[in-house]
Amino acid sequence: MTYRAPKGTDDILPPQSAEWLMAERAFLDLAERFGYGLVLTPLFESTDLFSRGIGEDTEVVEKQMYTFEDKGGRSLTLRPEATASVVRAVVQAGGVVGTFKGFYWGPMFRYERPQKGRRRQFSQAGIEYLGEASPDADVEVIEFGYRYLENLGVNDVEVQLNSIGDGTDRSDYRDELIAFLEARKDALSEDAVRRIHQNPLRVLDSKADAEVVAGAPTPVDHLSDDAAEHFAAVRAGLDAADIPYRINPTLVRGLDYYNRTVWEYVPLGFEAAQSSVGGGGRYDDLFEMIGGRPTPSVGLAMGLDRILLARDRAATAPALDAFVIIADPERSADARALVRTLRTRGFRTDAVAGDRSVKAQFKAADRANAAHALLVGEEWDGGRVMARDLATGDQQPIAVEEIDTWLKR
Repeated sequence: MTYRAPKGTDDILPPQSAEWLMAERAFLDLAERFGYGLVLTPLFESTDLFSRGIGEDTEVVEKQMYTFEDKGGRSLTLRPEATASVVRAVVQAGGVVGTFKGFYWGPMFRYERPQKGRRRQFSQAGIEYLGEASPDADVEVIEFGYRYLENLGVNDVEVQLNSIGDGTDRSDYRDELIAFLEARKDALSEDAVRRIHQNPLRVLDSKADAEVVAGAPTPVDHLSDDAAEHFAAVRAGLDAADIPYRINPTLVRGLDYYNRTVWEYVPLGFEAAQSSVGGGGRYDDLFEMIGGRPTPSVGLAMGLDRILLARDRAATAPALDAFVIIADPERSADARALVRTLRTRGFRTDAVAGDRSVKAQFKAADRANAAHALLVGEEWDGGRVMARDLATGDQQPIAVEEIDTWLKR
């Protein structure tokens, strides 16, 4: 019998996995520079956490969660997103004192029809800024995601921005939207009709009903004075940070815990089942929804699978700094000693095991995506190696004691 990975999941092997390491390191570096600390939560949680936090009538909860009963009769769910888990962990630890800035990285699970950029197990990285009501926090989180994409070589990114106001602001708007949808009920999908009275904002987020709701009243036109002032301050902050954005008045995101600012990152040249590579929003009510104290909060999640599909392939960095080529079998021990020395000095270095031809060793260096080759041959007796830039083919002899400098240039 031949086994394969479950449908909608992927095996990531070298050299492809080097991109994932690069993306993870870039995220960790940026998170630390912005002052965020690592948060680790379980891969599964009580099902009720997600149904309460995300919303029982959202597509995620209704159709996409991997839910099971454990041997103790408890209903558990593989996490479909991480924000609810992070908030649960902070509430369990006693809540937020002042502000709390955390980041996470890991797999999420949703039962969806597998497509390009939409998998049943997918990886997300995100940040959560807890305890801060100021629009400055929204701006910081939005900028973080934009800079991350910029650092990874994801070009021509548009930030699509909206405000959906607060729950108390939306009473009159909700009535107006319901009336609009009721008048067009016959043209709406079955899911949209069911949500007209349960959660009409979800209909604005429906791709299947986009044409029908194109002229619908929008949340941004029905903001309270406070919410409108907050949104204006967010836009001013993004202008000051030189972050390009476009107001998308029908953007509401797919999870019920959001309020006020919501956004998505859309690379304009990327085509997939889902063009957004990340997004986020403010969720000031989520702490109370799951039993915590009122805590204003904002966060984002970045879809790593989609980001790696969307990034400029030319931006891929070499996986190895150097590949040592044994040009003379009699100097094999010297070559392997050089590999050990370079590794102890912090260089990513490798060589083939056993006896291989020079041609086969160069092929191995190419497969390993090495930046440079260091040939240990007859020059070794004179204290030198032949160094080759594998991208350009340029080759020159360098002294062994100058290898460090040459690799760092």
